[in-house]
Formats: sequence, structure tokens, C-alpha cells
Amino acid sequence: MSEADVRTVGVVGLGTMGAGIAQVCVQAGIATVGREVSEELCELARERIAHYLGRGVEKGRLTAEERDAALGRLTTTTELADLAACDLVVEAIVEDLGAKRELFRALESVVREGAVLATNTSALSVTEIAGATKRPERVVGMHFFNPAPVLPLVEVVRTELASDAAVETAFALAERLGKEPIRCNDTPGFVVNRILIPLLNDCVRVLDEAGVSPEDLDKAMTRGVNWPIGPCALIDLIGIDVHVHASEALHAALGEARMAPPQRLVRMRDEGHLGRKSGQGFFSYGG
Repeated sequence: MSEADVRTVGVVGLGTMGAGIAQVCVQAGIATVGREVSEELCELARERIAHYLGRGVEKGRLTAEERDAALGRLTTTTELADLAACDLVVEAIVEDLGAKRELFRALESVVREGAVLATNTSALSVTEIAGATKRPERVVGMHFFNPAPVLPLVEVVRTELASDAAVETAFALAERLGKEPIRCNDTPGFVVNRILIPLLNDCVRVLDEAGVSPEDLDKAMTRGVNWPIGPCALIDLIGIDVHVHASEALHAALGEARMAPPQRLVRMRDEGHLGRKSGQGFFSYGG
């Protein structure tokens, strides 16, 4: 299969990441089938996508006709069977290896023989996910970054068993979506998280060791190193729970102390201070 053969994309899981991926697909002119576990979640995702497309119209990036056409390319469903006609399916469900393996086993029995199956995992092993299928050669990683409609990077992840055709189909599709993909092997954390997670963990440890405030730590990194966003604000944006989970996964895979989440972040997660999405993290976010 080539990118030109990808006429319909499936997205399983329409939370923040999945809805963003579905949005970039319909904006790129691709018929997209989004699957969620309930009609209510399907409707919430459609409303989210419509909202952000509407903002695009308000800001002059889209016409009203383009917005309506994009929404017209989106179909939502609660049935995996409705993904049967998809040429490539992106999984964007909870970051749990068991759940992903179970889903990929089910997807394999639904989609046609030549379809590519991609996981959007940020920290789990693509190889282990692919191992749940009878044809692991068609399984790849397509790691989009949050927010998917804004950030241009997609890590296209190859396992040892992945076929060249599957990798190149995913890569070409990412380019068609207006992204700037890179190819990499299936190693813990891939490229960005392998570098970023221990770096952010070091930043959090400095808070206590250097007796610096989150505001001043962020000022140090934005004014001193020219980061576009400070580390505390970035972790709040990612979500403290998401960052802790990714840190735990990397630590389990590599055993390096820097990968382990700092206790300060673990406490924040346990207290429900998850960053922007909860209204409180290192900083407070009004309603």
C-alpha cells in the first residue's frame, strides 16, 4: 500500500489526542471513521472537533465551506466493525499495554488484509503491541504530539518486524496531513520522550534542591536558554498524570534513575493536581 491508497482513516479513541488526529485527517480531505465506546463520547468528540474547526474559521484559517466539508468527512461509531473499510487505523486509547494489545487483536479481525495498524502510544513498546497480532509486519507507531492539530511532529516508529510498506505508508500519510514526520526504531521513549522526560524530571528536582519557585525556574529556562515554554508550564500542559505515567514506563524499561518521576510530581498526581486540565498544577488556571 502507498499513501495514495489511503482513502479512509480510522481513529480508535476520541479523547484529546484521538479527536485531534481525526481533526487533522478530515481537514486534509480524508474520510475518517472515529470510534468511541459510547454515543455520548462520540458526540463530545464531534463537538470538540467542530469547535476547533469553527475557531479556524474565526481566525481566517478556514472558510465556513471548508469547515462544513471537513465535518462532513467525519463519521463516528461505537462499533469496531465499522472500521472494516479503513486503509489505516490509528489507535489512541488509554496508555495501557493490555488494553492496546486486546484492541489490536480485535482490529486485526475487522480490517482488510492490506490495512496498516498504527498506535499513537508515547511510551509503550510498539513491538509488544504488535506482538498481539498475527501479522505484526503491518503494525507501526504514529506518535502525534499534543495538540495534534497544532504541533507538526509525528514520530513514525518501526519495529524489527514492521514492513517497509507499512512504515512508508504511515510516513507519507503524516506528510499528507501537513505534518513533519521522522522515522525511528522502537526504543523506549522513541526520540522526543527519551530526551524530554528525564530533562523535565531534572527540572522538577531542581525546584527543591535549588529552592527556586516554579515561576523563576520557568523564567530561567525561557530567558536563559530560550525555551519557548518553561518546564513547569510544559508539564502542566502535558498533564502531570500523563508525564508520571510516561516516566514510570521509561524507568521500567531502562532502569535509569533520571527516568523515574520525582516524588513531587507523584504527590501532585495523587492529589488530583494534574495541570491545565484540572485547573491546578504548578500554576493555577481559571475556569
